[in-house]
Amino acid sequence: MLVVRIIQNIVCGIIGTISNGEVAADLYDGLLGLQHRGQDACGMVTFFDNKFKVRKGTGLVREVFSMESLLELRGQIGIGHVRYPTAGARAGEAEVQPFLLNSPYGLALAHNGNLTNADKLRQELEKKDYYFNSSSDSEVLLTLLADELRSKAKKTLKNEPIFAAVAEVMQKAQGSYSVVVLIANFGLLAFRDPAGIRPLIFCERATGFAKESLIASEPSAATLLGYDNFKDVEAGEAILIDLKGNLEKKQLAKAQHTPCIFEYVYLARPDSVLDKLSVYKARLRMGEKLAKQILKSELEIDVVVPVPDSSTTAAITLAYNLGIKYREGLVKNRYIGRTFIMPGQEIRKKSIRHKLTSVDLELKGKKVLLVDDSIVRGNTSARIVEMVRKAGAEKVYFASAAPPLKWPCFYGVDFPTRAELVAAYRSLDEIKKELGVDALFYQTLEDLKAACGEGRTDLNPHLKGFCAACFDGNYPLGKIDVEAMEKEGKQC
Repeated sequence: MLVVRIIQNIVCGIIGTISNGEVAADLYDGLLGLQHRGQDACGMVTFFDNKFKVRKGTGLVREVFSMESLLELRGQIGIGHVRYPTAGARAGEAEVQPFLLNSPYGLALAHNGNLTNADKLRQELEKKDYYFNSSSDSEVLLTLLADELRSKAKKTLKNEPIFAAVAEVMQKAQGSYSVVVLIANFGLLAFRDPAGIRPLIFCERATGFAKESLIASEPSAATLLGYDNFKDVEAGEAILIDLKGNLEKKQLAKAQHTPCIFEYVYLARPDSVLDKLSVYKARLRMGEKLAKQILKSELEIDVVVPVPDSSTTAAITLAYNLGIKYREGLVKNRYIGRTFIMPGQEIRKKSIRHKLTSVDLELKGKKVLLVDDSIVRGNTSARIVEMVRKAGAEKVYFASAAPPLKWPCFYGVDFPTRAELVAAYRSLDEIKKELGVDALFYQTLEDLKAACGEGRTDLNPHLKGFCAACFDGNYPLGKIDVEAMEKEGKQC
């Protein structure tokens, strides 16, 4: 019996748009605005003259799409995707999204998240004589949707049977999913899992006699394209936009809205507002709350230095509240990708040597407090500490804007097995030794949740809290047998 390991698609960026003109250039610009969410591969699908137009490949957006390829992607409707894969090798061509199905109706799908029951769903669909071209859970999700449409929509697609099909998908698909689907000769469909783990926004604008619409993972894609008003797709909600721009939305599953808290710590751009909560403001408050803890230690600190870039906002407010100089003692090479989302530990190790260099004048002879957004495996942090010591720092302290990461994520973040997480089985003193620091500070989970806006029902009455399973092991979408999932290789 052939066993296929399901590949989950981690921290992806998705986009879909309907325009009065050609959409390829808008999709390209939108994907550039989402490039921080995935640097391993990208793809785009448009629809023109009753045919799907497809361009996919491994690499950055600028590497995969040329002017010639954009001219070939004709159409006034399209979707796009940036991704990086489950820990390990880079994505092969067959795993790159969007995925397509020509029957029963012509569907192209882009997905951000993880299905925790993808292997079971795949086996059930194979019994119905469906075949797969990849080992991706996203292709499983697309096939499941197609199967439900086949049974609900009959011959002619209309809004109600499409909503009914998505409702069935939400009943059967377990895990996290923010999805945009191009339906041939119909329009765009978007939906989000009942916990709303991964972000998804939509916006529309009037242009002449018609509307233009956009769906994306973050507002960064919308603002790049000149949209100035966006709304969140709610947890358990689906949205249909036809080719004329008419929009209908429907709540299809009971929502227990608990978005991923790590989006605010690291994944999202600081200028994003997700589920009505500002990422920038959250990171400011992370620094403020961490400063209160460090003040109690009465450590003598000369300078606060961020590990660029996602920790910079927290480091600035931390330094201000400590009354200590803030200095950019580490300089980032802007042409190297985010090491956290690089596929494979060896690539991460090599990349850090090219990514950061030290400003020795700001470090030599000083007691340095390094601030980072989080500590995952610890290897990168240890190398940065070593770099700062070689620059002549007298003491090196380390502060994490996030609590200790102790549990793997099964909802779309590349956190490995517990054995690989530096904080999973070590005490604070043992982690200090592992990193080679003189003092170590972690944000408390209570403070992190408060910083991100937990309890702000004035901003978002639907919010029930955050998914913080990577910190506390409480998975919001049902009980997960972590040991069994790790043994089967389904950790992210």
